[in-house]
Amino acid sequence: MKINFPLYLITDRKQLSGETLITAVRQALKGGVKAVQLREKDMDTRDILKLAYKMRKVTAEYRAQLFINGRFDIALAVNADGVHLTQSSMPVEAVRKAVKKRLLIGVSTHSMKEALDAEKGGADFITMGPVYNTHSKMKYGAPIGSGTLEKVCGKIKIPVFALGGVKSNRIGEVMETGAHGAAMISEILRAANIRKKTEELINLLIK
Repeated sequence: MKINFPLYLITDRKQLSGETLITAVRQALKGGVKAVQLREKDMDTRDILKLAYKMRKVTAEYRAQLFINGRFDIALAVNADGVHLTQSSMPVEAVRKAVKKRLLIGVSTHSMKEALDAEKGGADFITMGPVYNTHSKMKYGAPIGSGTLEKVCGKIKIPVFALGGVKSNRIGEVMETGAHGAAMISEILRAANIRKKTEELINLLIK
């Protein structure tokens, strides 16, 4: 399994206005998204498992990869493609030892050290951010900026996805840093037309 997608959709059902998460994700998949991270941190294990099965079904329909945030047990249970770890999850090397090659592993990073540690531990790719100011990532401190992103992209060999405040008008700057792609939540899920917005973003990312 390879990381061959430029746009990484991260879910947050609280960003939606009316429709269900499955409906919103389906629209993004119709727009060309090929990787979805199920990230609903406030749900209990049974509810996230139930939702993960539904998400596996819809992503499989569009031949898209599914990643489960923080829970490699749920990822294995629903036959997801990967797990996405945060800095408070189990260490990447421990998860890699447990899942071997059965799952791809993504890791959320916010500094050069975290990026290097993730690569060394066996991650297949990382998200790096927040690159720009964004309300949802304020707890991680000041934005790292495109300069730090460029340094990380130049230092590590695994794909890097820019995360945090990445909007359509910043994609050009992000891709010039050497990033593999972008990870997004609100830019997609809050769009008036999710399918159309997704198509627009992918066209910008693969220019």
